[in-house]
Amino acid sequence: MEARALKKYIRSSPRKMRLVIDLIRGKSAQEALAILRFSSKKPAKDAEMVLRSAIANLSNYNDGASVNPEKVKVQEAFVNQGPTAKRISPAPMGRAYRIRKRSNHLTIVVSTQDS
Repeated sequence: MEARALKKYIRSSPRKMRLVIDLIRGKSAQEALAILRFSSKKPAKDAEMVLRSAIANLSNYNDGASVNPEKVKVQEAFVNQGPTAKRISPAPMGRAYRIRKRSNHLTIVVSTQDS
């Protein structure tokens, strides 16, 4: 059985989020939660929330039966680029520099291990 959770419009660049997601892909849910909890990177907090949501969705699919995080595996985890907000910053001699505030969409799919 598998379940997924996704969070859209996260205010962090996709490149920075991918650095965090690459750490947990393919690991057990318990190990992934520990990695995200003690990671010093800011996007790790959003990734932890989405992973917890995916585990909760898995228990909801099992008719509310609690799921042991040791038997849950992160099947897929990927980051897509979200919309980019464009802002203007004043520059010398009347020019303007463009600031791109990027966002991303995070999707995590978890499944129960058959062993």
